[in-house]
Amino acid sequence: MNGFKDEMHTPVANEIEEVTDTDVIGLEPESGQDQEVATGTDGYESVPGYTLPAAGDFEASVRAAFEEDLPDIGVASFGMLPQTVHGTDDRVRISPASGYPWRAHASLLITARDGARYIGTGWFVGPRTLITAGHCVFIRNSGNPARDGWVQSVQVAPGRDAASYPYGTAWATGLRSVTGWTVNGNADYDYGAIILGSNLGSTTGWLGAANYSDATLLASTGNLSGYPGDKPSGTQWYHARRIHSVTARKVYYDIDTFGGQSGSAVYVLNNGARYAVAVHAYGGSVNSGTRINAEVLNNIVQWRA
Repeated sequence: MNGFKDEMHTPVANEIEEVTDTDVIGLEPESGQDQEVATGTDGYESVPGYTLPAAGDFEASVRAAFEEDLPDIGVASFGMLPQTVHGTDDRVRISPASGYPWRAHASLLITARDGARYIGTGWFVGPRTLITAGHCVFIRNSGNPARDGWVQSVQVAPGRDAASYPYGTAWATGLRSVTGWTVNGNADYDYGAIILGSNLGSTTGWLGAANYSDATLLASTGNLSGYPGDKPSGTQWYHARRIHSVTARKVYYDIDTFGGQSGSAVYVLNNGARYAVAVHAYGGSVNSGTRINAEVLNNIVQWRA
C-alpha cells in the first residue's frame, strides 16, 4: 500500500480493551486433534462426489434453537440478497464434519440486540478466535434501531452436522470488526471476529491466513465450506472454483453459496496446508468476499487469541 494507512481498517470491539504485491503468510494452519482429511489435487479438497469442472451435549432448549430454520444474518443488514448458486447445484455435503479441516468451520447462531435470531458461518484462526463477516457481528440499517449495532450473542458449533455437535458449542465473549464496516457500512471492509471464552480451537484446529499477490490468487482454486440456509438445517456444504478476479480489497469467484454462508473462509491449498485468502460476504453474478490484504491480515493477527 506504499506506506498509506487505510483508516477504514481501524479495529473496533464490542467491549473496551487495551499491502504489498508479494505473498505473505501471516498465520499458519493447525489441524488440532487427529482425523485430518488428506488434501486433493489441482487445488481443491478430496471430497467424495465432488470434481472441479474444466463432543459433548448441551441443553435441549439450545439444541432446539440451533435446529430451527432461521434466516441468514445478511437479511438483517441488507434485506433479501441475490442467491448465488450458479447453474447446476453440485455442492457436496460434508458428513460427518468432525475431521479437519471441516471442524475448523462453525455454524453460528446469532442473536441480535432485539432478540431476533439468524444463522451464519465462521472459521477458526486460533484457539479462541473465529473470523467471520462484519455483518455477522454488527448489524447496520435493519430498519429497526433496536436491532442495529453489535449483536447480543453468538453461539458457535464447530463441525456441526445437522443434529450432531461433535465438539459441543461455545459462546462469544467478545466481538471485533473495523470502522469501515461499523461506521461506514462499506462492503470492502465487511469482516470481523468472534472471541470465545474457551480454547475450543485447540481441539478443532484452525485455518491459516495469507496475503497473496494478484498473480497467485488468479492462478488459484478457491475452496469454501459453510452452512447454507437452503440445505437441511445445520449441514455443512463444500464447493470450489477457480478465482475469477481480484481488486485491492475484494476477491471474486464462481463458488456456489447461499444465505447462511456469510463469514465462510475462501481458502487455497498450499503444499497440503489451508490458507484463507478472503472472507465470503456477498452473492451476485459472481460471488465475492473481503480480500485478506496486508491490513486485514494485520488485524486478524492482532485479534487472534
